[in-house]
Amino acid sequence: MKIEHYIVQFLYTSKKVTLQGIGTFTLDPSVSLPTENEKEKDIILPENAFQFTFNLKATEDPELVNYIVQHTGKMFPLASSDLDSYVTLAKQFLNIGKPLVIEGVGTIQKTQQGDYQFIAGHFITPKIDDIPKQLREKRDESISFETPFKVNNNKKNLQFLVIAVLLLLIGFALFYLIQENTSEFQSESSEKNALADSMKLKSIDSANIANKNSKSKDSFSFKIILKKYPSAGEMKSAYDKLSSYGHKLIIIKLDSSNYELAIPFKTPLSDTLRAKDSLKEFFGGKPYVKF
Repeated sequence: MKIEHYIVQFLYTSKKVTLQGIGTFTLDPSVSLPTENEKEKDIILPENAFQFTFNLKATEDPELVNYIVQHTGKMFPLASSDLDSYVTLAKQFLNIGKPLVIEGVGTIQKTQQGDYQFIAGHFITPKIDDIPKQLREKRDESISFETPFKVNNNKKNLQFLVIAVLLLLIGFALFYLIQENTSEFQSESSEKNALADSMKLKSIDSANIANKNSKSKDSFSFKIILKKYPSAGEMKSAYDKLSSYGHKLIIIKLDSSNYELAIPFKTPLSDTLRAKDSLKEFFGGKPYVKF
C-alpha cells in the first residue's frame, strides 16, 4: 500500500492530517466511517467537508508517522523517511506545474502567486483494518519458545512440508522460464552476469517500446535527462523506483550498455530552466534538457 493511502486513512479516522511544507487537511467531524453493513452504500458528505490550510512552514505530523508505523510494521525513522520522500516529490512536481492528486481527498495545485489551491474530491470507502489484521495474524503465527512442547507438531510439520513443496515447484517454474527467455538473448559475451542482464534488457526494451508508442499519442515540448546509467540493471532499478510514484518516465537507449532516464514535459519551452532546476534540487546530479 502506498504512503498516500495511509495519509487518507489517517485523515478519515482522526479528521485532521498535516503534510510538512504543504499544509493541513481537515474533515468535517460529523462525517463518520461506514460500518461493515454500510460498506457498499454511498457516503453523502456535507458541503465543504474537506478543508485545506496552506502552510509552507508546517512540520512533520508525528501522529501520522506513528499511524504508518502501526500499519506497516516499519521502524519510526523509516516510516518518517518514506513520508518525507512522498512530500518532497509532491512539492517538486507542484513547483513545475503538475497537480498533487490525493484520491479520496482532493487536488492541490500551485497558483501563480506561489500558494497552493485546494479542490475537494470525493470520499472513498477505506479498508483501514486490512494491514493491522495481517500483522496480527503474523504475530499469532510466530513460534513461542516458552511452551514448545504444547505446539501441535504434526500439524506444523504438515504445513512446513506443503510450503517446502510449493517453494520447490515455484523454483523449478522460475528456472524453466528464465532458461526459455535467456535463450532469445544469447550473445558472444561470456560475462558472468550475462543471464541476469539479458532478462533486464528485455524489460528495458519493452519499456522503450511502450514509451515510443505513447510518445506518438502524447507529444511533449521537451524532456529532461535525469541521469545516465551504464547498465540495464541500474536503469531497471531506477525506472521501477521512480515509476512507483505514478509519474511518466522515458527510457532512452544509447547503445547496448548505456541508457538515459528522462521525464517528458508538455509545458512551454520557456519552462525548461525552471523544470531543470527543480529536478536538480530533488534528484541531485546534473540533469539537462533534450529535445
